Amino acid sequence: MTSVGSSRALTRYAANGSHKWFSSQSCLTNTEVRKQRNKAFVAEKKRQMSLITRVEKIKVEFKGHPEDTTLIMNRGLSTPYNCAMHMEELLRNRSALALVDGRPWDMHRPLVKDCELQFLHFQEQIPYLSNMVNKAFWRSGSFLLGYIMDRAFKDQYYVEPHSWPAPDIRSGSFICDIDLKMDNWTPNEEERNCLTRIGYNMLLSTSSKVFERLEVDASVAQDMFADNRFKLEQIPDIAAKSKSQNTVTVYKLDDHIDISGGPMIANSGLVGLFAVSAVHPIDTKFGRLHRVQGLALPTQLKNATRLPGEVPSSDDNISGSQTIEQPFLPPSGASRPQEATT
Repeated sequence: MTSVGSSRALTRYAANGSHKWFSSQSCLTNTEVRKQRNKAFVAEKKRQMSLITRVEKIKVEFKGHPEDTTLIMNRGLSTPYNCAMHMEELLRNRSALALVDGRPWDMHRPLVKDCELQFLHFQEQIPYLSNMVNKAFWRSGSFLLGYIMDRAFKDQYYVEPHSWPAPDIRSGSFICDIDLKMDNWTPNEEERNCLTRIGYNMLLSTSSKVFERLEVDASVAQDMFADNRFKLEQIPDIAAKSKSQNTVTVYKLDDHIDISGGPMIANSGLVGLFAVSAVHPIDTKFGRLHRVQGLALPTQLKNATRLPGEVPSSDDNISGSQTIEQPFLPPSGASRPQEATT
């Protein structure tokens, strides 16, 4: 088991490829990195909003239940979710994804031109539409695993998310690969259950958290992820493959930010049953990483059957505002990881 002790320094990788060494008294922490990343995200979003100096109207042709209708919305500001607010409450609550001119689109992503709009949910009967929603759900599950692992340990354990493979719903679980800097750690059942509880702390909060999407210049992404060596290596290639050849798409859920092409589901409230099912080390060209696997069911499909390792839901007398105790045990010889906070 490899741990980050007081005698070991961490490396901060800068956008230009250089790095700074931190002493044992000034090591990077997950909390500090989250704060700086959120600060950069909020500042960039504010900057982009300031570029909209006048409101332009667009025509949105909605197709579907309860009836086809035409909406006049605001270009660059109004989202599919805003459109749903002008219709039935059911559309707001159950829609996981939008179709804009036939393309999958985040519910909270602004519309940029006249378009045709449809809403998708988890009980779509047309296979290719159902597949779109399932992939967004799986992708969002991988994102949630990153959220969990980013806050599961005390700050002396610096966690670097690497990536997650494209969703494959046939595999039975979504995954996320992370550098925990603990080569041989494999959690026991109690520890896996505690990881699951971190997710439920957020999922059972009093209000659902939306997946915020933001397209940023590659240089902004490099600054945002200056403390993650994997992301810095990935960003130039991701940006080169973008439509502008210089942008990267990032998502924010609560205070967790990561890179993804998306789309994601609308919000955390659409996740019903959830469990961290496995964590195991894998060998890669980057060295030893940990692969985290998770299982979930959408709220719309939730039933009495529980997933392996799933903690009781709100229907089992755990209120959404309750803080769940997390007696999460560290690997042998390591310090106790911190309890989850909401």
